[in-house]
Amino acid sequence: MTSVKFIVSFSFVLSLFSCFQLRAQEQNEQMAFIEGGSFTPLYGAKNQSVDVDDFYMDIYPVTNADFLEFVVENPKWRASQVPAIFAESKYLSHWRSDLEIGEEIMNTQAVTMISWFAAKNYCEARGKRLPTVDEWEYVAMADQIVKDAREKKSYNQLILSWYEEPQSFKKPIGSTFKNYWGIYDLHGLVWEWTADFNSILITGESRKDVDKDIKQFCGSAAVTATDLMNYAAFMRYAFRGSLEANYTIRNQGFRCVKDVSLEPKK
Repeated sequence: MTSVKFIVSFSFVLSLFSCFQLRAQEQNEQMAFIEGGSFTPLYGAKNQSVDVDDFYMDIYPVTNADFLEFVVENPKWRASQVPAIFAESKYLSHWRSDLEIGEEIMNTQAVTMISWFAAKNYCEARGKRLPTVDEWEYVAMADQIVKDAREKKSYNQLILSWYEEPQSFKKPIGSTFKNYWGIYDLHGLVWEWTADFNSILITGESRKDVDKDIKQFCGSAAVTATDLMNYAAFMRYAFRGSLEANYTIRNQGFRCVKDVSLEPKK
């Protein structure tokens, strides 16, 4: 009898472990491998590049359906439960209720009206994290063909034309082109949270930062920029600099990234 119980228990553990493996595999299948490298970001010393390590990035932004599953599992992040310090009153206000998305919103739309705190916790609950600004910009500078398309006027114009379409967030994920890395919707759907969205303002000693902060968002900001023609990037950095972590914006969502395992590749 004891041996039978052991076999049943062992089978149950194996079954449970298989379920966890399957879920992890499904999540990884929705991510793309990003080979690290160096690039020169918009702000910083001229010709000073930054290094980006290998990582995985979600192929699509997180959807309403994805986030609904999260709030079911984590009641503290439901609209009626989340504290004001972690999200504005508009948080998920476009949903019908805590656990109902509503008929006017598609399950496959990128979830919006989400604070930085909520986005960060969602990623952590999935064993992931929010991308850094450098990681996001590194992947976002690619078009369908090359890793860095920033010098292409047509590419920059394509991005700028989206910034003139405030209703693009109503489209389902995958509505835009698939870039060099296999990532969709970095441009053309929603703005996206990053882990260090306001890091551009955190430099040097605080007493000396006042003048630097003013320069970031005045005409003199161009003096410290490395690419004076990249207006689309100017807009992204300015937008990020205007945010607070508890803001919830109608056309801003997020996606997650994951560090590459330290285990040797097979």
